[in-house]
Amino acid sequence: MNPRHFLDIDRLSGPELRSILDRSAAMKQARQGLPRGTPDPDRPLAGRLLAMIFDKPSTRTRVSFDVAMRQLGGETLLLHTGEMQLGRGETIADTARVLSRYVDAIMLRTGRQGALDELAEHASVPVINGLTNVSHPCQIMADIMTYEEHRGAIAGRRVAWVGDGNNVANSWIHASARLGFELRLGCPEELAPTKRVLGWAEKQGAQVSLSADPYHAVADSDLVVADVWVSMADDPGSKRHNVLAPYRVDGKLMAAAKPDALFMHCLPAHRGEEVTAEVLDGPQSVVWDEAENRLHAQKGILTWCLLRA
Repeated sequence: MNPRHFLDIDRLSGPELRSILDRSAAMKQARQGLPRGTPDPDRPLAGRLLAMIFDKPSTRTRVSFDVAMRQLGGETLLLHTGEMQLGRGETIADTARVLSRYVDAIMLRTGRQGALDELAEHASVPVINGLTNVSHPCQIMADIMTYEEHRGAIAGRRVAWVGDGNNVANSWIHASARLGFELRLGCPEELAPTKRVLGWAEKQGAQVSLSADPYHAVADSDLVVADVWVSMADDPGSKRHNVLAPYRVDGKLMAAAKPDALFMHCLPAHRGEEVTAEVLDGPQSVVWDEAENRLHAQKGILTWCLLRA
């Protein structure tokens, strides 16, 4: 039986994504009242081992996957590429074949989408995308879970993305097509998502639009989403900051959204750059619920990958 990978939102169907979201919500609900650190009641992944491979720094991805696996009854193995034979020339394909003999699933956080795809091609166990320079599907699953906790089904709603059209924006585009919500992107022309991903969305019939005007993107939206201006692979020069300065989410820009609109940011955030403290720490912000839900979304993904029932 072929392994069930979680590589990108566009590679899954709407019903598959909904199944993962429902699993995540149910497992979160089942933990209500349990002390932090207590295993989940049924420990569905007891005896399973997740290898977590990082070649990028991480807080939320590392901790949420580790805690998720432990709460589900399993264990984790933390690996850094610089400490593996990958750093000495061993191929990703050979690494995939070897790790598949030792562990039950592999999570990879890397800068190269090609590395993720090669790992999945040669692994005989599920591979999970913990982040690449192209996408961040685990984050969007947590974001959608958070929105639906606060406001109900995301289908038919309007989501605004403001700032750099980066890997997280790409995954929002994928999710719009699969889960039936409108996505308005407010990005400077030179930092817009690629024509490839926008063309994919158009072919899927998704309600995705792009504007250089952040106020047009945010107008009457149900959710406003931002991210850092400088990601780990980006040039931190002043030009990027100058280009993105008009896309800072402040009180005035949030006022263009619906009065009950939520604000999200995948964190870490830089107050005063992509978002003001007024918004990030304000009543419309749900960033801490969003961060917590990385844990619960990861559990939905892990059980979907490892348990076929």
